[in-house]
Amino acid sequence: MTSLARVGRRIASASAASTGGFISDAAAIAEVEVLKLRRDWTELLTRAVQPTLWLLVFGQVFGRIRAIPTGSVSYLEFLAPGILAQSVLFTAIFYGIAIIWERDLGILQKLLVSPASRGALVLGKAASASVRGFSQTIIIYVLAAALGVRLRFDVGALLGVSLAVCLGSAVFSTLSLIVACLVKTRERFMGIGQVLTMPLFFASNAIYPLDLMPSWLQAVSRANPLSYLVDAIRGLMIAGSHAAFGLSLDFVVELSALVLLVVLAARLYPTVAR
Repeated sequence: MTSLARVGRRIASASAASTGGFISDAAAIAEVEVLKLRRDWTELLTRAVQPTLWLLVFGQVFGRIRAIPTGSVSYLEFLAPGILAQSVLFTAIFYGIAIIWERDLGILQKLLVSPASRGALVLGKAASASVRGFSQTIIIYVLAAALGVRLRFDVGALLGVSLAVCLGSAVFSTLSLIVACLVKTRERFMGIGQVLTMPLFFASNAIYPLDLMPSWLQAVSRANPLSYLVDAIRGLMIAGSHAAFGLSLDFVVELSALVLLVVLAARLYPTVAR
């Protein structure tokens, strides 16, 4: 508790000192959030267990039976970007519970009286979530390379995947903040988080192509931001693959979703303290 209180004081002082504008305020919030991660780096390792099992078990088995047509790439190569996107989703979607903890410990009130705008507070937390997503990227790349997945390592592809992962982490962590603002209790938040993750994951192109889906599920998948995250990663990460929607559309959708969610979360953010 004492440690969390010190974090809250640092956030408040950083926000007060950041008079240079919206970006500097958001950067100050993100910096303190990343410091939390440095103190508990084991979280990154524990979150790597699930994607590892998906690639080692699910990917290997379905790759052998060849039940899902994936074109010019193997099923494991098709799956690896989907599991990276899944890891981003699962890591970010429960990010909002920290807001409820901060409210219960009195840290949130210090944030809300700081000079930082509500949008900067939200964007700063979203930016720190991107660091968690990026760490998952490294783990998945290492594992995929060990399994023989044909990866692209040119600078443009690596930067593109990093940008897509950062955007995806920001989108789903901001969605998580909105849920935390609406439900306000840890128990309800965890329940809703569990309800959101499975539909978002299975109603996407993460583990099977859109062509295999019934028409109604294809429509749902095209409205799902996770589908565009998977598509961008797949087109940039795997040699011989391409983005089915087009990389431009993938990034436009992710960026548009982020802007919309940040605006909504900034409006709701003060209500979580009540």
